[in-house]
Amino acid sequence: MPILTIIITLVVAGLILWLINTYIPMDSKIKSILNVVVVILLIFWLLKVFGVLSNVRV
Repeated sequence: MPILTIIITLVVAGLILWLINTYIPMDSKIKSILNVVVVILLIFWLLKVFGVLSNVRV
């Protein structure tokens, strides 16, 4: 996977998360949980893309 695709995916995910956090009214605890879940999913995805977690399905 080209590095440009990875960077674009991370930027789009960050933009969507920022839009959700800014414009959708939620309790701060729910926002924190949402942010943590998205970051963990992105970390697992990056590890899978770079071949560190080749046998794990997310």
